[in-house]
Amino acid sequence: MSKRYLPTHLAADYCSSTKSTFEKYRLTGEGAPYIKLGRRVVYDVADLDAWLHSRRRNSTSEAA
Repeated sequence: MSKRYLPTHLAADYCSSTKSTFEKYRLTGEGAPYIKLGRRVVYDVADLDAWLHSRRRNSTSEAA
């Protein structure tokens, strides 16, 4: 099983979001776990999938 890591802009695309939203999520702690490699930030695709799954809701009245 090979790991696949995406830089911020591709991780945001993968999640149908924007790079700036992902940068904000890193500041607030709301986003998917990320990995810091020197100055680079990358996201493991498995972590993105788990984070997306955790955000699933059945109705708009569910707590976020």
